[in-house]
Amino acid sequence: MARTLDQVLTGLPAKRRAQIERRAGELATTLKDLREGFAHTQVELAESLGLSQDTISGIERRSDLLLSTLRRYVEAMGGQLELVAHFPNRSPLVIEQLATKAPARTEPGRAGRRDEAQNASRPAPPNRGPNPALKLFVLRCPRLSAN
Repeated sequence: MARTLDQVLTGLPAKRRAQIERRAGELATTLKDLREGFAHTQVELAESLGLSQDTISGIERRSDLLLSTLRRYVEAMGGQLELVAHFPNRSPLVIEQLATKAPARTEPGRAGRRDEAQNASRPAPPNRGPNPALKLFVLRCPRLSAN
């Protein structure tokens, strides 16, 4: 028969329950939770980032962010964003070098025909199956983990 989380926790020694509760308090499930965990308001964060309060509100509601936006958000609170990739049968890999400047964009339809011809003549990459997903964002915030 399935047991609830409360039933599982009740069966654990008190020391282990305390460790779990302490760790759960360190985890933020949303950007809003993270911000509130550091006792920042949207206005304070907006001023720190040079944005408006409504922009911060929009960032916190988004389900898809640029890594650069997320990095700036975390760094504005004194944290460091780390991107970790998990692959089957391997240790997690920390991706340390992300471009800090967006690549130059070409106007739509302006790619030269020579580029298209070069790409067409290149062999397709070998099929290695589905690409492993980047599963985990690790937020390192010294003040949050000090509790």
